[in-house]
Amino acid sequence: MKTIRFSIMMVLAAMMMTGCVSKKRLTECEGNNEKLLNELSTLQKRIEQLQSEKQDQLMQLTESKTNGKSLEQRLKEAQAQLAEKQATLKEMQKTLDQSIMQGGKNISKLVDEINASNKYIKQLVEAKSKSDSLNVALTNKLTRSLSREELKDVDVKVLKGVVYISLNDNMLYKSGSYEISPAAAATLSKIAKIITDYKDYEVLVEGNTDNVPIRQTNIRNNWDLSALRASSVVQELQNKYGVNPSRLTAGGRGEYNPVADNETPEGRSQNRRTQIIITPQLDQFLDLIDAAPEAEEETVAEE
Repeated sequence: MKTIRFSIMMVLAAMMMTGCVSKKRLTECEGNNEKLLNELSTLQKRIEQLQSEKQDQLMQLTESKTNGKSLEQRLKEAQAQLAEKQATLKEMQKTLDQSIMQGGKNISKLVDEINASNKYIKQLVEAKSKSDSLNVALTNKLTRSLSREELKDVDVKVLKGVVYISLNDNMLYKSGSYEISPAAAATLSKIAKIITDYKDYEVLVEGNTDNVPIRQTNIRNNWDLSALRASSVVQELQNKYGVNPSRLTAGGRGEYNPVADNETPEGRSQNRRTQIIITPQLDQFLDLIDAAPEAEEETVAEE
């Protein structure tokens, strides 16, 4: 650098000594001189930067040696860490694959269970629909067979899949008695015809009374009266109209199943009734219940 500066000064001195340089030429030389000085300053800064970088590298190398680890050792450690992470990733992928496979099996099993349940529900619905249809047909057939006068003492309805035929005791029995009245024969014959036609139905005859105590030496109370009246109807259906007795059941509920207020004559009259309850045989429903698909429990081992 000193050589360059000296050369520039010598050139300027020579030019001044010769006295033949024009003012324009002098201005150009001064400009070139300033340009060279700027370049010189830039070179000096670059040299200082390189020296600083060199010093930093030396310090890093010294620090690495101080820690006791060479570049080769650090490389080996990095490779070991990479291998460990790759092994962990492989194990995680294996677990994921097993989970996906198990999930596929569970979904397939769930689909099978849903299909079985749907089939079971369909069977129940079909059985229920068939029962409802038969109940409606039975009710309509019986109602059409009864005269207008008979319908005043007979109430026919379907509740919760069961046909109820409610008979007024004034029409069925003599007052305070459990003997069947001759006036009830025509009505019972029509009911017996319906029961005979619908062979798949069970028949429960249920006696009910008001809360007025019975005053008969041979009947202890309203329990006895209601049960005896139901039994009379059952035996009438069996003996006179040929209904299979294996389908018949007699029961008495006394005064404990009222449908009206016993405080009025009208209410007591409604409570004194005998109901013939016609129900589908439960065997088909019990068979369906027994055939219901059962959910299998599986224990999935955690890996």
